[in-house]
Amino acid sequence: MFNWREFIPFKMWSRGIGLQAVESMFKLEGKPFRIFGGSMHYFRVPRDYWRDRMLKMKACGLNTLTTYVAWNLHEPARGKFDFSGNLDIEAFIKIAADVGLWVIMRPGPYICAEWDLGGLPSWLLRDKNMELRTTYKGFTEATDAFFDKLIPKLARYQYRKGGPIIAVQVENEYGSYAKDPNYLDYVKTALLKRGIVELLMTSDNKDGLSSGSLEGVLATINFQKLEPVLFSYLDTIQSKKPKMVMEYWTGWFDHWGSDHHVFDADMVAKTIQNVLKTGASINLYMFHGGTNFGFMNGALHFQEYKADVTSYDYDAPLTESGDYTSKYFKLRDLFSKFTEEPLPIPPSTMTKGSYGMVEFKQYVSLWDVLQSTEEPFKTVEPVSMENLPVNDGNGQSYGYTLYETVIFGGGQLHSQGHIRDRAQVFVSNQLVGSIDYNNLELNIAEVPGYRKLRFLVENCGRVNYGPKQNTQRKGIIGDVLLRNSPLRNFKIYSLDMKKSFIESLQVAQWNDVPDEPVGPAFFRGTLRVGFIPLDTFLKLEGWEKGAAFVNGQNLGRYWDIGPQGTLYLPGTWLHPGENEIIIFEQYRAGRILQSLDVPLLGKTLYVD
Repeated sequence: MFNWREFIPFKMWSRGIGLQAVESMFKLEGKPFRIFGGSMHYFRVPRDYWRDRMLKMKACGLNTLTTYVAWNLHEPARGKFDFSGNLDIEAFIKIAADVGLWVIMRPGPYICAEWDLGGLPSWLLRDKNMELRTTYKGFTEATDAFFDKLIPKLARYQYRKGGPIIAVQVENEYGSYAKDPNYLDYVKTALLKRGIVELLMTSDNKDGLSSGSLEGVLATINFQKLEPVLFSYLDTIQSKKPKMVMEYWTGWFDHWGSDHHVFDADMVAKTIQNVLKTGASINLYMFHGGTNFGFMNGALHFQEYKADVTSYDYDAPLTESGDYTSKYFKLRDLFSKFTEEPLPIPPSTMTKGSYGMVEFKQYVSLWDVLQSTEEPFKTVEPVSMENLPVNDGNGQSYGYTLYETVIFGGGQLHSQGHIRDRAQVFVSNQLVGSIDYNNLELNIAEVPGYRKLRFLVENCGRVNYGPKQNTQRKGIIGDVLLRNSPLRNFKIYSLDMKKSFIESLQVAQWNDVPDEPVGPAFFRGTLRVGFIPLDTFLKLEGWEKGAAFVNGQNLGRYWDIGPQGTLYLPGTWLHPGENEIIIFEQYRAGRILQSLDVPLLGKTLYVD
């Protein structure tokens, strides 16, 4: 039993020692301390909801918040930094302290997190020789520049400076990558020289522990099932140190075309109970998952390429929209047994709204929008999106890229695996098929004469874990063959669909939706809400594949192959009255969408 009253950030005025890994237990200010942590990422949760989620974390019996830092959001272009709005990490830390939570920071530079390129900015890939997560000069120089901006912001909130940060993680799961034996030491030094003075940790699964540990840094372990050998193996890496589970996986993420993963709540509670019985500390990954808003989802690519869905619900104790689950209350009951003080009363849930049907009466074809976009880039050979001369020389990071050329006749089209990740192929504006990792060939009918050939290529999400991180350039990355000859002389349009792009559609020539609407096209409708906007979920039944934008905010991708059947729309992004919804549909468009007060996450796969 612990009395946490004296271990609350805003109540600890006298500070000197900080968190220590002393033999078998942690000590804070020289007194025994256990970390009961939960993961929540500021970049996946609307800023207006941060406090609500943290209060629910505190009421569950947790005392520590852990979060990653998404480099690719904070530095979208080299040398241009953003720590405002939903990226105001200092405000996030201050709220945690105010709520009474300690903080473990996981600043990367790589974070995995089922996030595009594991949080690394895509402009790094403009360097054809780039070796990510190594001491390659191009990577360390970029990391140093980012850390020069980030780490001072974090350092001022460390424990010994009166803040809530009690520990900082060195990189993330590097033992599973392990391409450079000097790299972890480089990251450690980069943190120390910029003022990090609190306890340092690494984080790996069992197979990565031996390659991911570092002298003078506490090794922690990640798992979903507690096997008898795990903690004993951790002892062989570092003896006489406290045990810490940095990631106990409370659920799992979903891929397009798969099922929605659900972990049995009783099994999860039992495993955590067994971990706590050993005296170990634990962090729940995730406590609250949130959402991969925009085009920021990651992917895996081992035997086959699998992109993650928009929802990061993760079957966590709090749902994607912050609601309680049975898992939450089972864990609250469990953690309450480890504190002398009664837990705070859980905050009330946030009411959800069902705003009925939205009808789409206006549309504009992508082909008609092209004339008002920036001038296309002309090139003899195809160029990946990252290497396009856009975004002030930083290339295109996310969204779609349109490649246009002229062909004579037809024949067999072969991508040679150079289309990343998925392309619709059009001849004279008529869809003739799609190409992806599994479908590399397409027959184009023989017609005498010259015709326009277009590839609308979607970056479906860069790999965030595994050995292929250096090969995540998107678009058309090499020669595509027609009748065994490489296509040449392209016009390339960058269609990143940033907020400014969506806002520019206001001046487009919108038309009435035809009887059988097809994409690629933009469709516009109006969602009407009451005086107090509420969270809601958009169901796009009858639509096939694309992305949804509400008041210019990119909610993320939808795809009728599932499992995800609704998109989460936070009420804080709505305003009373009329709200504009724009759908970019690639294939077959519906005429309506429905606003529901419950999410549809798809067919369930129960995991025990």
